[in-house]
Amino acid sequence: MGSTRFPGKPLTDLLGKPMVQWVYEAALRANISPNIVVATPDQEIIDACQAFNAPAILTSPDHPSGTDRIAEVAQKMPHDFYLNVQGDEPLIQTEDLIACAAPLFSDPNIQMASLMTECNENEIENPAVVKVVTDLQSNALYFSRHPIPYPRNPRQTPVFKHIGLYAYRHAVVQDFATWPQSPLEQSESLEQLRFMENGVRIRMAHGNGSALAVDTPEQAEAVRELLRKAQETER
Repeated sequence: MGSTRFPGKPLTDLLGKPMVQWVYEAALRANISPNIVVATPDQEIIDACQAFNAPAILTSPDHPSGTDRIAEVAQKMPHDFYLNVQGDEPLIQTEDLIACAAPLFSDPNIQMASLMTECNENEIENPAVVKVVTDLQSNALYFSRHPIPYPRNPRQTPVFKHIGLYAYRHAVVQDFATWPQSPLEQSESLEQLRFMENGVRIRMAHGNGSALAVDTPEQAEAVRELLRKAQETER
């Protein structure tokens, strides 16, 4: 609720429903698990979730990242793994949720997974768009707000951007909460680097990404228009 660019963002009205409800309903449609919970430091969001019958848990307001918040939930709700979906993604695609969780289902040795998709040319220089490079097994080598890899020679692969979904097993998300914020994490302001700096591999799957996340009131209006058009198409 304390977003500096858009105070009250999670509860902004999108065609008669708060934004967090759109995200919750997308998670339901993915049908990955019946255990879906909204984790928030804000009582207003707890109250809103009760109004649309979504389980919600009040967490500390002091977490430096979303994953730290998930770690608190994991202490109270032990499960095999967790899928972290951001509350400002009302257009999140259920296919992306499934793709993010899939590596943990398919390989018990994978501790953490996330998503990437090809970067549009106009996004490569944008520091708000996080880029990722991987090894030949699709494990992340590094995430950066800077364009990577640097094109000293013609690129052999596309530039990939990170889609901010995370799946992690219980043990590794609990370990994360015991580690102090790491140097690269603090430099780039990217929580996934804390995992990598502590030796955790992140398996990257391919996804589509949502058409638009919401960081500003103007983006919320753009999302309303996209939702209206989608509803008209379904009629």
